[in-house]
Amino acid sequence: MEIIGRKYLDVLIPEEAAFMQQALHAFVDNEIMPVRQKIDYDDEHKLVDKIRQGLTGLGIQRAMFPDKYGGMGITSMVLSFIAFEEIARGDVAIAIATGCTPWCFAPAILASNEAVLDRFAPQFCGDELQTGCFALTEPASGCDIENPEMHGRTIKTIAKLDGDEWVINGNKCLASNSGVSQAYCVVCTTDPNLGEEGIALMYVPYPVEGMSFGKFEDKAGMRADRNCDIFLDNVRVPKEYRAAGPGKDAELFTFNCIMGRGGAAGFSIGAAQGAFEKVLEYTTDRIVAGKPIREHSVCACMLADMVIGIETARAYYMNLAYMIDEARIVDTIGSKGLDPQLANFFLSRASLAKVYADDVAVMVTNKAMELMGSYGYLHEYDVEKYWRDSKECQLYEGGAQLGRLDIIRNY
Repeated sequence: MEIIGRKYLDVLIPEEAAFMQQALHAFVDNEIMPVRQKIDYDDEHKLVDKIRQGLTGLGIQRAMFPDKYGGMGITSMVLSFIAFEEIARGDVAIAIATGCTPWCFAPAILASNEAVLDRFAPQFCGDELQTGCFALTEPASGCDIENPEMHGRTIKTIAKLDGDEWVINGNKCLASNSGVSQAYCVVCTTDPNLGEEGIALMYVPYPVEGMSFGKFEDKAGMRADRNCDIFLDNVRVPKEYRAAGPGKDAELFTFNCIMGRGGAAGFSIGAAQGAFEKVLEYTTDRIVAGKPIREHSVCACMLADMVIGIETARAYYMNLAYMIDEARIVDTIGSKGLDPQLANFFLSRASLAKVYADDVAVMVTNKAMELMGSYGYLHEYDVEKYWRDSKECQLYEGGAQLGRLDIIRNY
């Protein structure tokens, strides 16, 4: 079913964003929607990889890389957030698995690290599907690594310089694309006592001696995104594979958290939009007491609450994207760094966007389940998958409660 208001989205966003949104909308309708019921049963990821290969053909994989490597040089948050909301409308986990590749390489791109880009960009700007992983979370400290009040002191993965190489030891968990990636950006510390000066973002190609993986996690949802333990046992990488250096890596890490939370808001609203479209179709076609369900006042009010949540959450996270683009952080962080007050401002607002969008997605999918009754939890009707995936959206990237702390401590 066509949602009338969506037809007018292209007059409110830049022309290139509207073109991309329309192309991805068509791709989702043609390539994901007909098979999305099969995705959770695709244990070998043949279907998932086929879909992601199609997105690679649309340029998503190479979009952020500089032109000279065959990339598209797209670093606009407006374009990125719109793109990944549209993919998430089809399947949130495919959007996450696809979006984590540019997230992995953003620090190296923003720092203009030619050693890293020379090594990886030709591979990732090609026509074949490649995957990147931003390895952040650890078993012992979880979201404490993302907590700015910890200043990197809770990071347990250690990188020590030995001649011209970094030697990395530690354990990461629950990272998107873990165990299936060709490149890893690993959040480390050179010394926990150094705080932010010790934070180091290390690029690790795979395969490499000393890197191994645990079993894939068996999740309730988001099954198109692989997660497993990552073990680093004396993994060696060239000295130049550190993203930037002391202090600079901490700024890049903070900005990655800002981008991650802002982008995650788009994932949630994509899921909410997809669920809403399904339930609007159902409540239009389903007749109760002589008229469509959507025309009964109680149901109409529930549908209205869903729309109010989706539209206001989308408006806020797009406002965040416009603010980041207008602040020109992407253009200046490599040369001028990231002003601490500006970093706090945007971390607060990105957390606000994510927390609100997550809450909206959970609300929307809950109401969708209620409106569809027993059909809501039947797999073939799609809504229960949005329902499961939306809850996980609320849990990652620091979770709902750390997000709220980051909102208010920097407001």
